[in-house]
Amino acid sequence: MNNILAKLQSITDKSKKRRGRGLGSGRGAKSGRGTTRHQKAREKVPLHFEGGQGRLVKKFPLLRGKGKNKSPKRIAYVLYTKDLNRFKEGDIIDVKKLQDAGLVGKTSASLYVKIILNGKLERKLTVKLPISQSAKNEVEKAGGTVVPL
Repeated sequence: MNNILAKLQSITDKSKKRRGRGLGSGRGAKSGRGTTRHQKAREKVPLHFEGGQGRLVKKFPLLRGKGKNKSPKRIAYVLYTKDLNRFKEGDIIDVKKLQDAGLVGKTSASLYVKIILNGKLERKLTVKLPISQSAKNEVEKAGGTVVPL
């Protein structure tokens, strides 16, 4: 019978750590609870406070002054009347047609195109874009029309 008892494993429970029972216990004072009694334990320390070191926000470029809250600028394209000679007789010229021809970019949603006079227009076209007065006269002289926007 003694042999069986000698072969059994001994069962030992670890004693629980008793925290907060005085400085002499080795686990007193803050009782292993981290930073409970220092600056981070206080209510009114801002999240961005870094202990007197310069704030991280100050390292970024300033976003002050004009244009901070403005909407993105519209891209302005200027076309000349001589550029319209590549289209066929009787075509309707609008932004979509200019994008297909590669005269203006395709990516911008807020596209602004204006036609001004430079060179001679040799085709009869219908223009559905903002146009200068002198360019309008050139289009009408060539037999085309300008549709007001």
